[in-house]
Formats: sequence, C-alpha cells, structure tokens
Amino acid sequence: MARIPPPVAAVRTAVRRGLADLPTGALVLVACSGGADSLALAAAAKFVGHRVGLVTVDHGLQEGSDRRARSVAAWARDAGFDPVRIATVSVAGLPGGPEAAARTARYEALTATAAESGAAAVLLGHTRDDQAETVLLALARGAGPRGLSGMPGRRGVFRRPLLDVARAQTRKACAALGLAPWEDPHNTDPAYARSRVRSSVLPVLIDTLGPGVLGNLARTASLMAADNEALDELASGSLAEARSEAGLSVTALRGMPAAIRGRVLHRWARELGAPGGALAYGHVVALDALVTDWHGQGVVHLPAGIGVARHMDDLVRVVPSHIK
Repeated sequence: MARIPPPVAAVRTAVRRGLADLPTGALVLVACSGGADSLALAAAAKFVGHRVGLVTVDHGLQEGSDRRARSVAAWARDAGFDPVRIATVSVAGLPGGPEAAARTARYEALTATAAESGAAAVLLGHTRDDQAETVLLALARGAGPRGLSGMPGRRGVFRRPLLDVARAQTRKACAALGLAPWEDPHNTDPAYARSRVRSSVLPVLIDTLGPGVLGNLARTASLMAADNEALDELASGSLAEARSEAGLSVTALRGMPAAIRGRVLHRWARELGAPGGALAYGHVVALDALVTDWHGQGVVHLPAGIGVARHMDDLVRVVPSHIK
C-alpha cells in the first residue's frame, strides 16, 4: 500500500476532525477559488467521504474571472462533487474598500447557496498563515481581544478546518495529488494590506524571530478566542443584571470590571440598532465615560442616528427628535 504523503495526510486529518460531529449523509459545501488552500481542502473533503458539493464565487474583479470559475466547476464535476455551483456576485455599491466589499459579497453568496442546497456546513480554506496575517492586521489597527482572536474555526454554517495547517502544506498536498492551483494576482498586489503583510511583513518576522512566529501568532488567536468566549458569557449575565426600566443602571455598570462593562455597553448599543461594522471603539469609550467620568456631558451619538444620554442613574436611549 502506497504511503500517503505527509502534507496530504495533514490536510485530510484536519478536515476529518472538522467534520467529525456531522451526521452521516449531511451535505458539505467547499468554497473553492481554485487556489492551493481551497483546492487541497476540496480534495481532502471529497476523500473523507461526506456528501460533498462545491461552490466557486466569481467576483468579476479580474479579466477572465468567469473562465476561472467555469474551470474550477468543471474540475469539481469531473471529480464527483455534487452539487457544483458558480455564484456570480457584484461588489458595486457595497461598503468598504475592494477587499471588504468582495468579502461581503462572497459570504452573502455562500450563505445563500448553503441555504438553497440544504448544506450542513460550508468549508473555507483559511490556513494557519491566514490566521497569523489576521492577527497582525488586527494589531496594526489597535484591535482589542476580539480582533486579536482572529478568524473563528466555526461560525454559523461556516467552518475553517485548516487553521492549524500551514499554507506550505496545502501547496505540497496539491503537488502530491497532481493538482494545479490557480495563483490569484490579488495575493501579491501591494494595493491590498493583507498582500503587503504576506509578502513583506511576515518574511521579515520569520527571518528575525524564526519560523515559529506563524504558529505563535495563530496560537495567540486561539487563546484570545477562548478568553473572549468566557468574557462574553459573563457579559451576557451582567447585561441582564444591569437592565432597568429606563435602560441600563449606572450603579450596576459602575460595579463591573472594565472588560465586562465594555462588552455590556457594546452589546446594548447593538441591541439599540447600532450596526456592528460601524460601532467603533470610540463609541464604546464615550458610553463608558457616561458611567465612569460623568461631568454633565451631552448625548453620545452612535451609528444609525442612535443617541444615548445619562438621565439620573440610568443610561437611556434618546429619540432622534431630542438629540441636540
């Protein structure tokens, strides 16, 4: 019996573990761009033996992207994936820069495809290297624990089974399996922050601190994710305790540790209707000042036209007509 190349075995083991809880016969979709990471992921998922389909997203941002999508779909059909879908999206008019807009469109398309096909999970090909890049980008923008926790292994229908697998392993797995990955030119385009981190920052860190830096950054994300989960659970109970007839009790808030109070205020702001993508650190700091540094300041303006003020011993929402 031929020995399975270690990179192939590593990817298969990661996928097997990532799908272990799914019932027999559950449909799994692989999101595949044709790059080495998602191609190795797709091959491993097919080998593991679940019902496996594939979806490839055409963002329309590059010349020939439609041909690339058809090529990936044709490979998937020949390899026995079922169903195989091409999701064509438009990023025009979506908020954020090109990266953010493409990501939003991609996840919306993947979510819709999963719902239409009845898939139990959608697999994403993010690797340990992607996680390390995410942590560095979070550090650069001054993110807190939530940002430093990186990409979750699971969220909703999405799963990332390769977060403990190096990018080099997926490339070697493709080579061992005779698969020819597509090289996305965006991955080396210096116009994108992640590309600059990948091509310039990480090589310097590896050269200076050693190859273990990638694993250490990814491990930091895992540790922070565990801490966040515990803190979020505490914050959920604290929010319930802080509720008053008017809004939130300042006395209850003042008695909380800062890490819990910040999460409580963030959750409450989201409940009021502030969109998560627009709710920034500064908004939460301003809300916190109403509790811990009260000196008669006025309304705190949150995204979506939401106002919060302090009234007596409560934080209250201010209706738009009363916001000055």
